[in-house]
Amino acid sequence: MAITPFFDGHNDFLLRLLRAPENREALWLKEGEEGHLDLPRMLKAGFAGGFFAIYIPSSEEPGAPDYQAMMDSPPYDLPLPELMSADDTQVTALQMAGHLMWMERASKGALKICRSSDDLRTCMQTGTIAAIMHMEGAEAIGPDLDALYAFHAMGLRSLGPVWSRPTVFGHGVPFRFPGDPDTGPGLTDAGKHLVRACNELKIMIDLSHLNEKGFDDVAKLSDAPLVATHSNAHAVTPSTRNLTDRQLAMIRESGGMVGLNYATVFLRDDGRKATDCGWDPVMRHLDHLVDKLGEDHVGFGSDFDGAELPDVIGDVTGVQALIGQMRERQYGEELIEKIARKNWIALLEKTWGA
Repeated sequence: MAITPFFDGHNDFLLRLLRAPENREALWLKEGEEGHLDLPRMLKAGFAGGFFAIYIPSSEEPGAPDYQAMMDSPPYDLPLPELMSADDTQVTALQMAGHLMWMERASKGALKICRSSDDLRTCMQTGTIAAIMHMEGAEAIGPDLDALYAFHAMGLRSLGPVWSRPTVFGHGVPFRFPGDPDTGPGLTDAGKHLVRACNELKIMIDLSHLNEKGFDDVAKLSDAPLVATHSNAHAVTPSTRNLTDRQLAMIRESGGMVGLNYATVFLRDDGRKATDCGWDPVMRHLDHLVDKLGEDHVGFGSDFDGAELPDVIGDVTGVQALIGQMRERQYGEELIEKIARKNWIALLEKTWGA
């Protein structure tokens, strides 16, 4: 069977470059065995495009508990890091935007940062990897929103108001299992201004990591489709990071979509991080999302380089095995192409304008 090109809703590859800038040529241009992504593996795997996240890691407190170990021994309720200001984060965000621009140049035509629907369509036609500059947590914007216009000029076309820690714009969900996304207040006044500004600029708003009241506020304010780039179904795995059936219905009604997250802690029904879970939890979530959202509103949202993945996927080269599972479970070729690529393309064209 030929390779099925796919589009992906979320990766943290820029964070890998941030942490090892002296090694960036090897990390990006050479096929490796570490991490989930590099240019050779993406080309081999059929990676047609995706969202590349600018994410600012929190400072590690001395003596902090081992959060990764806690997430492998549910129940757990991890404390959220403190809010970070634009002064704390803006330089790092600029570095990461620069990393993506360097990746475009270093790829020598294999990858292009897409700023419009025309860019996106051209990449799909030519087999060029379509890179969407995304911001996961809007700390670097600041409440006056001036930096939003600067990052938009650099290519920012997708933004999540929060990663799980709070921002001046709203409140994220803590990493809690079991739990639900109703964990605190909604958007601040600055957050409401941010939503309106993103609508004006045609920047897609990402609801992954946002709590339930914030989700509802975006739904009331935004004139764009509701999107969660890398989230799963709460009915299957009761994690705070997963979406309830009510939220899925709202996304469907808006013409939006959800990207299936491959992180084991959001897939397994026991909430554990262990990677030996096989295909069943992956497909239970995918089946549920298709059932509740409809076949035009589901895609992939891997969380590559930001999470532990099932061994059966492993890295970007395992996505074709996931597509093979879809075929084995009687997903037709038309539906496979929608989930793999076409739904994301249609969603971005609807959000950005044709």
